[in-house]
Amino acid sequence: MKITEIRIHLMGEDRLKAFASVTFDDSFVVRNMKVVEGTKGVFLCMPSRKLPDGTHKDMVHPINQEFREYLETNVLKAYEEELKKNSSGASEQTKDSTEDENSTLQDGRNMVK
Repeated sequence: MKITEIRIHLMGEDRLKAFASVTFDDSFVVRNMKVVEGTKGVFLCMPSRKLPDGTHKDMVHPINQEFREYLETNVLKAYEEELKKNSSGASEQTKDSTEDENSTLQDGRNMVK
């Protein structure tokens, strides 16, 4: 499964830095991934929902560490690129991290709009 598009929506909040939508194989999209600032830097959180007992459960998640690293590396790279485009750290409207035709994924493939 290959990432074919990543969209970053900057938030500029204290801990919540951005939302990400990731398209796989031009066929399947996962929305509402979060880029969060932690004590050791930014990391990627999967979309989740709150359960009646107050805990949160991931709606989707990688099955193995190799894919988790591939996903996180590419989303965080797109996040950093979006930050460079928008020095204020927050967007007033949705921004597409794939606008730059020269953007590449970790595996060397170009990101597709």
